[in-house]
Amino acid sequence: MSTGKFLLQHSRNVTFSRLVRNFRSSSSSLSSSAPTTKLFINGQFVDSKTTKWIDVHNPATNEVVTRVPNATIEEMEAAVSAAKQAFASWSQTSILSRQQIMFKFQNIIRSNMRRLAESITSEQGKTLADAEGDVLRGLQVVEHCCGITSLQLGETLPGIAKEMDTISMKVPLGVCAGITPFNFPAMIPLWMFPLAIVCGNTFVLKPSERDPGATMLLVEMLRDCGCPEGVVNVIHGQHNSVNFICDHPDVKAISFVGSDTAGKHIYERGSKNGKRVQSNMGAKNHGVVMPDANKEHALNQLVGAAFGAAGQRCMALSTAIFVGESKHWIDDLVEKAKSLNVNAGHEPGADLGPVISPAAKNRVVDLIQSGVDEGAEIRLDGRNIRVAGYEKGNFVGPTILTKVKPNMKCYKEEIFGPVLVVLTTDTLDEAIDIINANPYGNGTAVFTSNEIGRASCRERV
Repeated sequence: MSTGKFLLQHSRNVTFSRLVRNFRSSSSSLSSSAPTTKLFINGQFVDSKTTKWIDVHNPATNEVVTRVPNATIEEMEAAVSAAKQAFASWSQTSILSRQQIMFKFQNIIRSNMRRLAESITSEQGKTLADAEGDVLRGLQVVEHCCGITSLQLGETLPGIAKEMDTISMKVPLGVCAGITPFNFPAMIPLWMFPLAIVCGNTFVLKPSERDPGATMLLVEMLRDCGCPEGVVNVIHGQHNSVNFICDHPDVKAISFVGSDTAGKHIYERGSKNGKRVQSNMGAKNHGVVMPDANKEHALNQLVGAAFGAAGQRCMALSTAIFVGESKHWIDDLVEKAKSLNVNAGHEPGADLGPVISPAAKNRVVDLIQSGVDEGAEIRLDGRNIRVAGYEKGNFVGPTILTKVKPNMKCYKEEIFGPVLVVLTTDTLDEAIDIINANPYGNGTAVFTSNEIGRASCRERV
């Protein structure tokens, strides 16, 4: 199918089921009637021959929506082999030709944002608005890839010595791999494979086994843009597939986003095998609220950053430090958080949906309780929330813990749920000391109208 035909057909309200038919097949041989998700190897959607399957649940209902294979060794070998074979020609394809595929790819993603968002909501649980934002942030990376003609420029230095010039060129590595988490099923894969392939590499992607649908839609779209067979391949699985990627001699580089435990394992194992590895792991982001801040703006931003996407994002602002008299705003913060609508992600007006799984909910609930046990005060308790019509969902309502101390477990660990822990200090210096003592990144925000205080945070944190 040509790209033009694809776009034309999808502008005429083609049903979502038609889009997913290629990469999902019926499951009559299994006990469940849920369809199975295919592999994508050498440009083809392939039924796995595995005997080990992983159920993917809709977090709002816990109904099984698809089953994902634990790919066999032979299937994973086939994916890497296809990528290795494709590299020989793809790395020699002109930059302009690779750029043209990116132009088509960004256009087809933009035309199908709603369908991608619906897939994300059904498997991951976030609201449709959040899911569309997920796609948009990934799309922006694809748009960045369209500038490859200037991004891949080399450097020259003529006359560095007599009759000697220095020339540097940016050349592709070979087969690269990506291992992505559940919380951004479109954005994070789009951080990885478009940049790799537009530079002339080929790619093997292992999306999260909890929500693979967006990835499968994206590779179908990429294929329809004219991307050659074998340039991008998708395998599925859990620990075995991760270790396979870390160990395979033909994989030259790995990109990972996810938990600390997995990230450290991948970094150590991949590096020992001589691969280039980037591991982006856990976070504990802080927001410092100064008494001279715009109160409404600061509280609105805190509520959105703490509870949006049910707190399941590495940039969630999960810790607030109220400095001086701003501590009197905490009551208003609680009232704003109470007004949020917790519901299934596809329901109109939902502000936040469920967390990804019952195990994730239990972990969040346990960390809330640990704060209470260690002396924190629970000002807003979302542990026992019930959502009408979705009683089996993994819902946790907005939760605020105050009187939190830096030695408490709820402060030291990444909660990854809709929970805001609140500390208070007398001075900005004390707040900065707390932040700098925390071993995590990723970011810190300061709410103030004072440029000196803003600059102090920027320079000292």
